Amino acid sequence: MSKTIFVLLDACGYEVGTEYLGYLEHLVDYGMAAKYRVRGELPSMSRPMYETLLTGMPSHVHGITCNEVIRRSNQESVLHLCKKSGLTVGGAVYFWMSELYNKAPFDKHNDRIQFNREGNLIDYGIFYWEDTYPDSHLFQDGEFIRKSYKPDFMMYHPMSIDLAGHTYGADSKEYAWKVADNGCLIADLLPSWIEDGYQVVVTADHGMDDRGIHCGIADKQRDVPLYIISPLVENGHFDDHSIRQRNIAPLLCRLLEIETAKGMIELDEIHLK
Repeated sequence: MSKTIFVLLDACGYEVGTEYLGYLEHLVDYGMAAKYRVRGELPSMSRPMYETLLTGMPSHVHGITCNEVIRRSNQESVLHLCKKSGLTVGGAVYFWMSELYNKAPFDKHNDRIQFNREGNLIDYGIFYWEDTYPDSHLFQDGEFIRKSYKPDFMMYHPMSIDLAGHTYGADSKEYAWKVADNGCLIADLLPSWIEDGYQVVVTADHGMDDRGIHCGIADKQRDVPLYIISPLVENGHFDDHSIRQRNIAPLLCRLLEIETAKGMIELDEIHLK
């Protein structure tokens, strides 16, 4: 079993995720999923952390030091490793993912839908560039890809939590509602994902503070949840302490049953079976 779904809830902090991702918490309580607290790398910004999540490298190594660095990844990411192993990759994701792993800069007139383009690491990609793009539509974009092409590694990447956090701050009902909304969207699809043989990883790139800012060292900006549903991982609550965000890339490799890249850390902070 190697097919894996990766859900990246942009800007979902640990505390708000724990409070409002009810179905995922339910699965952990019933011994059907694993829960971890992840200490995010710095800077706690989106594009650098996308690269860290998918390569396992810190910012000073991968060179995506801020959101303004627009180029393709020069590291060996999980997507590169999938390609080397003959696995296919799908993604309904923000356009910065295209710039990292498919084509930079992104051209909204030609690059929204990219299927089987030579040189791309995301084989089946539907990309959006407006932060207001509805999460409900995003998940259904992903479902179209998943059901039509059955990729081995499938990514879903909604943005409304981040937008609500920037607009209203982390201590707002608007931010909490968006986390709760995404919890419902995941709960609606998760049974069919599992039935179709997918393992599932849900996490975030960074959190958000009460001022609507992320980029620094505060716990609210760095701490994010991690949920894992896989027969390869021991289930239960393991969130009494923090693990490193650099665990995510080797975790995805382990679930996909592919070799890790040089420089990825040993996967010794997650309880494997």
